[in-house]
Amino acid sequence: RRRERHGQPVQPGAVDSVHGSGSAMSGLVEKIKDIEKEISRTQINKATMSHLCSLRAKLARYRTELLQPPKGGSSAGEGFDVEKVGDARVALIGFPSVGKSTILSTFTSTKSETASYEFTTLTCIPGVIHHKDCRIQLLDLPGIIEGASEGKGRGRQVIGVARSADLVLIVVDAGSGKADRQKELLEFELERVGIRLNQTPPNVYFKRKAGGGVSISATCRLEKINEAAVQQILHEYKIHNAEVLFREDCTVDQFIDIVEGNRKYVRCLYIYHKIDMSSMEEVRRVSALPDSMALSCRSRLNLDLFLDKVWDYLGIVRVYTKPRGKKPDFGDPLVLTQGRHGITVESACKQVHRSILLGFDYAMVWGTSVKHTPQRVGLAHALEDEDVIQIVKKKNADKGLNDPNNAKKGPEGMSRNQIKKTKKPLKS
Repeated sequence: RRRERHGQPVQPGAVDSVHGSGSAMSGLVEKIKDIEKEISRTQINKATMSHLCSLRAKLARYRTELLQPPKGGSSAGEGFDVEKVGDARVALIGFPSVGKSTILSTFTSTKSETASYEFTTLTCIPGVIHHKDCRIQLLDLPGIIEGASEGKGRGRQVIGVARSADLVLIVVDAGSGKADRQKELLEFELERVGIRLNQTPPNVYFKRKAGGGVSISATCRLEKINEAAVQQILHEYKIHNAEVLFREDCTVDQFIDIVEGNRKYVRCLYIYHKIDMSSMEEVRRVSALPDSMALSCRSRLNLDLFLDKVWDYLGIVRVYTKPRGKKPDFGDPLVLTQGRHGITVESACKQVHRSILLGFDYAMVWGTSVKHTPQRVGLAHALEDEDVIQIVKKKNADKGLNDPNNAKKGPEGMSRNQIKKTKKPLKS
């Protein structure tokens, strides 16, 4: 109507595409709600196990489709374009007015707007924490509301940033009396979009094949899942040729996560903010909870403990390099993390330059990760914080390894054109 009023042409397919994408999204939400109701009504026993597996597989598939942008058009809203800076990324997630912007302004030099009303922060605001010679990027995300996994508010963009974080900080308001309820709702919203908090993927091998049917084997006793449930889940995903090997027992939902293949396993720390507005009994109760801590930026309570907890949960390892015959360089360490690239000697070599692996012979390590110092180790050795490493290359390793992609393949006395023109030997 606005375009017709100003004399601008109206494209007939523009309105239809918007209504079409909106109706498709609402249809998926209705299907998800119907399946959840049916699962809640169905009794759990051996007779209904196959039906429940089929329903859970459908539910996971519909939730994955709900997170994908609509086909034939742009995705609703704009995402947060935040560049990765520093050695690790930490995301603050919580409901509006729980103190996320206050935490960002307290621990970083970035000043985020704070006020007593909700939705003060409308976009992603990054900051950098300088701690123990490392830079940790802290992201202040807008507050999410109930139903964010279905696309309400800016929940889809917030969840997209949370999937790229190395650590998730769930912030709840301890002074409101609804902290436990907020924690349950946030866990539920993140669980529905495929983010697994403080979990490890089960040791199950799954690979699709071109033919041969489905082969299922196990090296342990399966109590939470059986072969019929696995067959039903694969049938629901239209997978008729695959190889499955269970090295440990897992639930039906965990096996669905393996088949989906897009789940994000991330560490999580629960922050009970504004703890100065609670009683001492509440402080003791929160401090005893696993993966939780009490914090008050206004009273400056537990600020040092917050930095130490974030450091421990990220699993950051600082490694100092030592040239042969010289003292170690303690000014600029190599920063390794368990979540990004690993903490092995191979990861340290790749962070310096990947060509080091071509001529790698062994490494000498000083520190707590070895039994005696120095100790000769290989690529698979796991390093610990503040280790000193010296990389030893093979003799004559520099010849022809400066640029492996540009190296000549053939006799040294021949040029590239001569090598190309030489006839290949006949296969007899």
